[in-house]
Amino acid sequence: MSTQFGHMPPLLELKGLTKRFGSFTANDGIDMIIAPGAIHAVLGENGAGKSTLMKMIYGVLQPDEGDILWNGRPIELRNPAHARETGIGMVFQHFSLFESMTVVENIAMAVPKPLTELRQMIREKGKAAGLEVDPDAIVHSLPMGLRQRVEIIRCLLVEPKLIILDEPTSVLPPSAVPALFDTIRRLAEAGCAVLFISHKLEEIRSLCHSATVIQRGRVTAHVDPAAISAHDLAALMIGREIPHPDHPPRKPEGPPALTIRNLSYQPVDPLDQALSDISFEVRPGEIVGIAGISGNGQTQLAKVLSGELALPRGSREVISMLGQDVSHADPWVRRRAGLAYVSEDRNNVASVPELSLEKNALLTASEHGLRRRWSVDWARTRAFTQACIEAMDVRCQSPASEARELSGGNLQKFIVAREIALKPKVLIVAQPTWGVDAGAAFTIRQELIRLRDEGVAILVISEELEELFEIADRFLVMFRGRLSEPLSRDLATEATIGAMMAGDFAAIPQAREVSA
Repeated sequence: MSTQFGHMPPLLELKGLTKRFGSFTANDGIDMIIAPGAIHAVLGENGAGKSTLMKMIYGVLQPDEGDILWNGRPIELRNPAHARETGIGMVFQHFSLFESMTVVENIAMAVPKPLTELRQMIREKGKAAGLEVDPDAIVHSLPMGLRQRVEIIRCLLVEPKLIILDEPTSVLPPSAVPALFDTIRRLAEAGCAVLFISHKLEEIRSLCHSATVIQRGRVTAHVDPAAISAHDLAALMIGREIPHPDHPPRKPEGPPALTIRNLSYQPVDPLDQALSDISFEVRPGEIVGIAGISGNGQTQLAKVLSGELALPRGSREVISMLGQDVSHADPWVRRRAGLAYVSEDRNNVASVPELSLEKNALLTASEHGLRRRWSVDWARTRAFTQACIEAMDVRCQSPASEARELSGGNLQKFIVAREIALKPKVLIVAQPTWGVDAGAAFTIRQELIRLRDEGVAILVISEELEELFEIADRFLVMFRGRLSEPLSRDLATEATIGAMMAGDFAAIPQAREVSA
């Protein structure tokens, strides 16, 4: 596939770009050419070196060897501000927003205009791109999907000549993806080049003109993604065939391990989504999946169930776990009762980026044999951390590596492995495979099914319908803080779930499950 700018000199050219961290080579002699108006994918499994490469293009890191050419001339991108002045914009997979500030205040730091004018620009750009967001919303009140919208709008308002999009659709609802892609295509038609990083291979096939495949820091292929299948792209990216999770039917046994009865929650922040009269059960040996478009209350529900958000005083028997009323229990009490929890926010809730992996392991595993009275048993902690690393093939140098040194997908794998290693009786997982490659997604999903088969009660909150159809035994849908009736696996269809995600809970009455 070619563009109308294909005859022009390259906008960006990389020649032998190399980056080392001590003895570890993250990028090894990378060559790549990006033409004006090209939509170019960069493919690779977690830890392949994609993020390091993008950080060099954006001026966050400096190459140890090789050259970056901009419009045919060598350039040394000193820092992100210099990159933006040059005409390079980037939307990071890990958000760079100040949570205590409003959307418009965050964007004003990159787009210095009067706030009144900027509010209108945010509304117009958001509407045009299908990424509407309230300019006056405080960032900490926004779910991850809406924070991603803020990042993308901020980048688009700078009007870059080259825009780097790192997993831009990972937390967007499916309905928002076509509008975003239309925006990207319009940018390309106007001459803006796009570097697109995604693990959603069908998106790459439909959107991108070309692709560079990286394995373990080296370029292994340059391909036209539309000319080969998603299956073959995955094999190129991972270096092996990717199977589908084996999900045999299993009948849950025993009384519910997690019971929610008439749960309602009114947030302090009026911009947060309230929850209204939510009831459901999760039994040992089943995976219940909750689908929904970002911003409909899934984030608040996960926080209430984990204990991060407190219910009003006087609430009784609203949340029961293994027969114990935990409606007002703090997170540690719930964990001692058998709960493990993977937050959708891996950088601010599930981990501390500045701490090592072994210290991050202590965040939830300290009471699982990793301490002696008031001191940490560091030998056991390192062994526990190493076991988590090996269980999910986490790409890092050692248990002493800081969490922020890992790619987003590798950090996600470590967090999931840490929670699984706790041997929970109830597991709540929000967005389990956000930002991970196809191979890692298969591993995580298969592990969840294995836990189910061992009798764990699992609640999965995901905006990836494909993921839920691969692993869930029953389905629920959230819309504006309300939860649908459950659908059994054999009755649920994409059309049914899609209609319910739009708020039509009675779209197909005959598909409703008779009982939970």
